Amino acid sequence: MNTDDLQQKNARLVRNLVLVVVAMFGFGFALVPLYDVLCDITGLNGKVAATAAKEVVYPIDNSREVTVEFITSLNESAPMLFRSETKKLIVHPGEYYTVNFYAENLTDKPMVAQAIPSISPGLAAEYFKKTECFCFTEQTFKPREGRTMPVRFVVNPDLPKQYKTITLAYTFFDNTKTQ
Repeated sequence: MNTDDLQQKNARLVRNLVLVVVAMFGFGFALVPLYDVLCDITGLNGKVAATAAKEVVYPIDNSREVTVEFITSLNESAPMLFRSETKKLIVHPGEYYTVNFYAENLTDKPMVAQAIPSISPGLAAEYFKKTECFCFTEQTFKPREGRTMPVRFVVNPDLPKQYKTITLAYTFFDNTKTQ
């Protein structure tokens, strides 16, 4: 094998490797929008509206009951206490309910925190309407401050009948800027 053939093979190899790197970068860059499309199509991830729904008068379906479960968690970097004062509530679609959550800053420093909600099953998210929620804005806590925070919601009576349980989960994240 002469040096010209070897140089051509090396050049082809380098070109192919560069194309693979560019393709991998492009695929990685496209993953977020692809994931969002997949979640929209399948109803996974239960993304919830980040703004308050308008309070609408729905007909109350007293013949039907839906169990709403409330789950709380903390991001590993959030030095807080966070819990739901109600673990489970049986609701009638169309009727408004208020549930309280409690959060406390366990540090001696001010803290800014944000709760991120999700709903399961994901397809039920469009029928779960929150008119008031601490998750719509960042929460500022003084050192050692604890606070009760309400969530007012309604389950739209158009929720398909096969949904008997909805789980509303919140994860609190510490968004305090390090100085």
